[in-house]
Amino acid sequence: MPGLRVCIDVDDLDDGLRFYTRALGLVPGHRFGEEWAELLGGPCPIDVIAKPPGTVASPTTRALRAYDRHWTPVHLDFVVEDLDVAVRSCVAAGAKVEREIEGKVWGRISVLADPFGHGFCLLEFKGRGYDEVAGTGSST
Repeated sequence: MPGLRVCIDVDDLDDGLRFYTRALGLVPGHRFGEEWAELLGGPCPIDVIAKPPGTVASPTTRALRAYDRHWTPVHLDFVVEDLDVAVRSCVAAGAKVEREIEGKVWGRISVLADPFGHGFCLLEFKGRGYDEVAGTGSST
């Protein structure tokens, strides 16, 4: 199986590192110059990469990087031990709550956005987590 690294574009590397270390308790790993650094402490490294707004996101698209709130079909879910504490920590670091904490069969969830416009979820599992609904066809 291939390894996994998560990459998060930000408009300012130090601001990105500050947010993710304060919000989620990640710790700095290697720094690769002024535009790229890794954060450790989760199940895989997270690379925070400074890319200026308005630059081309890929050579195969006309999409430009923007750091206002945007939607993408791929987002990160961070599993936490205490959702209330994690939401407060993220908000104190600069995140915005977009959906308050909701209870689910498998646990609880809150939807947030980081200061760079990326949406993410915080999850707190209970019981067997997603196995509570596995095979039932329901995520509620």
